[in-house]
Amino acid sequence: MELTLVLIIVAVAAVLFATEKFSVDIVALLVLGALVATRLVTPAEGISGFSNPATITVAAMFVLSAGLHRSGALTFLGRKLIEHGRNETLLLVFIMGAAALVSPFINNTAAVAIFLPLVITAAASRNVSASKLLIPLSFASQFGGVCTLFGTSTNLLVNSIAERNGLGSFGLFEFGQLGLIMVAAGMIYFLVVGRWLLPSSRTNQLTQNYAMGDYLTELTVLPESPLIGKTAREALADTKLDVTIIEIHRGEQRLWNPASNLIAEGDVLLMRGPCKELFELKDKLKLELAPKYHLEDKSLQTEELELVEALIAPQSRLAGRTLSEVDFHRRFHAVVLAMHRRSHVLRDKLADTTLRFGDTLLLYGPKSDIARLRANENFVIIGPPSDVSVDRRNAPLSLAIVALVVVLAAFKVLPIVATALLGCVAMVITRCLRPEDAYRAIDWKVIMLLAGVLPLGLALERSGAAGLLVDGAMSVARDAGPVLILGALYLLTATLTEFMSNNAAAVLLGPVAIATAAKLDADPRPFLVAVAFAASTSFATPVGYQTNTMVYDAGGYRFRDFMKVGIPLNLIFAALATYFIPKFWPF
Repeated sequence: MELTLVLIIVAVAAVLFATEKFSVDIVALLVLGALVATRLVTPAEGISGFSNPATITVAAMFVLSAGLHRSGALTFLGRKLIEHGRNETLLLVFIMGAAALVSPFINNTAAVAIFLPLVITAAASRNVSASKLLIPLSFASQFGGVCTLFGTSTNLLVNSIAERNGLGSFGLFEFGQLGLIMVAAGMIYFLVVGRWLLPSSRTNQLTQNYAMGDYLTELTVLPESPLIGKTAREALADTKLDVTIIEIHRGEQRLWNPASNLIAEGDVLLMRGPCKELFELKDKLKLELAPKYHLEDKSLQTEELELVEALIAPQSRLAGRTLSEVDFHRRFHAVVLAMHRRSHVLRDKLADTTLRFGDTLLLYGPKSDIARLRANENFVIIGPPSDVSVDRRNAPLSLAIVALVVVLAAFKVLPIVATALLGCVAMVITRCLRPEDAYRAIDWKVIMLLAGVLPLGLALERSGAAGLLVDGAMSVARDAGPVLILGALYLLTATLTEFMSNNAAAVLLGPVAIATAAKLDADPRPFLVAVAFAASTSFATPVGYQTNTMVYDAGGYRFRDFMKVGIPLNLIFAALATYFIPKFWPF
């Protein structure tokens, strides 16, 4: 009975993770509730994931990453490294090298958030398409992250599974030998093959990238127009059309806030909306097309106004809400002209569109307000970054704190969970980070996911479900040796990770790895390493890993671009892992 219940829960969880019908944290908590309700785990075991060292360490690493980010040290370092890329090839090398260098020590999602605007700016200044560089940035952050135990949450999760099964802990840099091979292989792949598979789909003109030609136009107010003497809000109140007056041009003046300015004869209105509705308004409200208007980025940019892209950040509190619900314009003093979502441009009925992580908004607003958005944790501003001034006190302090955390853990002076927690406290005490910023820095969805799915691994082991799955695989593999079975486990984990959370894939296959080793009378550690590496490097889809989702719209990619570039790299990594894992971790 227990076996059947566990298999049903696993099957339902896998479908929910893959279809994204609910967010991963909700699915994880549903799994936890089902395990406790069916008495497959005790209540104490059910909530043990919240106190697991892996969960606490991951939360602490979010805080340490935020401390480094806010000090400006990593942005400064990234800019200096990328500046040396004088052409596309060198730029590719320095971008991937910088991401691979930073990601072993901070959360790779944070690393990509730091480098994303730097890469796009560097690409524009060298007349290189950003789409040639953003997938390499995402991938490099992944294969850089696997080099250390705390480089990814998946490594910590697999380490926790090993400790729970009495296999001991992996060393802080134990994954480094294989990780460096993956870094070298990934960089060589992009230099020799991958760069030619990447599209040149993104121009440096945002108005072109969002196809705004038919959605933004200038209309002159004629003497007989009923708009004269009204504000923009009053003028369009009764139209019920998806049209917005963004600016009023009056002679040399550009009135940014038309809601509080009365429209006068001869004013030129910059309006956003579908072409059909704009022309309907033109005739109804006695407006005339401005004959000299030519839409491009520079026609919108002024000394006071800026046109930028803003990515909805992974832990953004705006996700799941509409622009009208958050009163976006009044709250952030910027207008959303369009939205990119998974290679599709959305321009109609934006106010009622529910925001999601990974959406990229085309924003237009005063430079002072855009500058404030750069410091807002809800967004990653993709426009040219403001001048980075490194805090001469906090930058060295934050770097020293993270270095001390690494050294103490590496030499086993203290357990990694203890050093990470002490590092968080040090970040707050030294004022590198405010307490409220520390709490906001934690991606609670990831924490809930880890805490919720850890008991599932326990149920898989205890019920015998893991052993049953291995028996089925062994009946197919039959006389295959441990090396081939290791390779098959790697490919299975890599495939699952492309369609569900990497941590969920690790929890599902971690117990299977241990049971497989028991059947083969082999050491489980090489099989766990295969699961850790395969789950931490997701290249074939834009939804398999958060960093892929972050660059998806920012690079103007299509789903097939990830498949075309990522599947060969997945196969290369699988071959390398199958060959080298038994060398470093013998059976």
